[in-house]
Amino acid sequence: MTRVYSPIPVLNELKDLYDSTGDYLADGFELYDYDDKSRFPQELDDPAFLSRLIPFAQANGSGSTYAIWRNGDDTDLASAPIVVFGDEGGEHVVARDFTDFLRLLGFDAEIMVDHDSAYYHRAEDDDHSGSHELFAEWLRGRGLTPSEDPDAVVAAAQEAHGDRFRAWITPFYERIGWA
Repeated sequence: MTRVYSPIPVLNELKDLYDSTGDYLADGFELYDYDDKSRFPQELDDPAFLSRLIPFAQANGSGSTYAIWRNGDDTDLASAPIVVFGDEGGEHVVARDFTDFLRLLGFDAEIMVDHDSAYYHRAEDDDHSGSHELFAEWLRGRGLTPSEDPDAVVAAAQEAHGDRFRAWITPFYERIGWA
């Protein structure tokens, strides 16, 4: 039975799968409380900023955060872009929508985030996460396959939403002296 974790049905299903396993579905990925605004630095407390972002997961082992960006175009949150905020700085659009995001997770690598880029890298000899096969099966059950080229998924997201996201976020950073 799917829990009501969020208003996004597939995210509720992912949460059920996540809760049922004792291991990572994808390297560095951990769901946390949906829309927990405390995941953002205290300086980013502007209501106009917070109202457009919905944090939902840890992106890597060092504390980067995935969030849904309400870009104003989509009322269906599953269609909204996914962004990442690096724990050491940097913020980037990484997926055009939740479907692309799930495919990125299926690649099973921690995201690397810096001021200039966000990318996924997994060496050929890296082991998959403990519940990777279960997650890949779950994806296939939804007609999806893990991405074999995460750079292309991120590039498509940047092409579709990157400039607009940068234009939206820059004034907030300027107000607190981060730009």
